Amino acid sequence: MKMSDLQNLTFENVGSWPLPIKTAAIVLASVGMLGGLYWYVSKPQLEELKVAESREQDLRNSFDIKQRKAANLDALKQQMVDMKESFGDMLRRLPNKTEVAGLLVDISQQGLGAGLEFELFRPGNEVPADFYAELPIQIRVVGEYHEFGKFISGVSDLPRIVTNHNIKIRRKDPKGNLLVMETTAKTYRYLDDEEEGGSP
Repeated sequence: MKMSDLQNLTFENVGSWPLPIKTAAIVLASVGMLGGLYWYVSKPQLEELKVAESREQDLRNSFDIKQRKAANLDALKQQMVDMKESFGDMLRRLPNKTEVAGLLVDISQQGLGAGLEFELFRPGNEVPADFYAELPIQIRVVGEYHEFGKFISGVSDLPRIVTNHNIKIRRKDPKGNLLVMETTAKTYRYLDDEEEGGSP
């Protein structure tokens, strides 16, 4: 085949093209059609498939979580009941306004009963929180080490919640046996509905 034969090829005489040229033209046309099909039909569908597969995985994960919750629903309901009872018990351990004064007396009685001498017993200002108020009490007592232990143990056994913070113990004087303990006892008071609403 000569170069002049290639120049004479037109689409009007396709039937008379040489076999290698026909074959090459068919292959090129097929590749072009397949490329067009992939680019305009298959590629968008593959992208949609990928999005659908991702969505399917998200739905499966969501279904698994919901299925586990549904399977444990009775246990979760019982746990909620237990938590409400426990929360109610804790609230009952918080004194109301009228019980705070009695609780302060109980704390000081624990110290006196342990044989301690009070140098300082100063209730501070209440610090309101979500549904309770915190009442700090600065305490400084003089006594012996075991008496401090008896006092702290007695305070923790009170029916109301009292916690001790920043406990410091030092010797009262270098030659004596007496010690000084400083602590901040904190008791907590339940806020009624009016106080929770912002009118203390």
